[in-house]
Amino acid sequence: MKKETSVGMSLAIGALACAICLAYPSFSNAQAVTSDVQNLVKAPSSKDVHPATDKTPKRDAAGEEAHPEVAALPEGIDLKTYRIGIEDDLMISVWREPELSNQVVVRPDGKITMPLLNDIQVAGMRTEELQNLLTEKLKPFVNSPQVTVIVRGIRSRKVYLVGNVGHQGTFTLNDEKTVLELIAEAGGLGPFAKAGSIYILREAGGGKKVRIGFDYKKAIAGTGPNPVLQPGDLVVVR
Repeated sequence: MKKETSVGMSLAIGALACAICLAYPSFSNAQAVTSDVQNLVKAPSSKDVHPATDKTPKRDAAGEEAHPEVAALPEGIDLKTYRIGIEDDLMISVWREPELSNQVVVRPDGKITMPLLNDIQVAGMRTEELQNLLTEKLKPFVNSPQVTVIVRGIRSRKVYLVGNVGHQGTFTLNDEKTVLELIAEAGGLGPFAKAGSIYILREAGGGKKVRIGFDYKKAIAGTGPNPVLQPGDLVVVR
């Protein structure tokens, strides 16, 4: 296409030069006229040409297609064993089916809503389990569906802190966090806190809770345990 355009332009320039020579006989040097005409017809520079957008998918070192918009899981969390929880942010992609691909947040009832499939219970499932479930459910609607589930954001892992501290409330547990780290994040102990009477209430299954004592002063000194918190733990500071 570029070659044809170049040839056409050369012919046009030549014709224009000939016309000028006929109109003005004093212009005996047709080559000079042609040169002047060529200067008038300036070819577009590379700066004026807008290159086509490169739509080639970026790939990582392993050759897999990269997804820069996908948030990585926090350190210490294994995708193979992680179980989806309430308020988690999921990206569900169905290959070659953009209308079925969607970003969803797990509702308080542990469900998400998918086109064609309506409500699906996902809380407590691993991503691989959810992929297999969606693949089976989509087979009546899609020929050989290929489903990918990515956890974009984890909001279900939470711990709770109440009592005589700087800031009570709910704290996200995105990585390993100890009781000392939680208290520090909350602004430290209050002026009247009983440092030796702190405890953790932890779910033990069957609706039962166990009480784990914690001595702040011993933990600070390195002579006492500083337990790693688990999702759902309630730390009480008297």
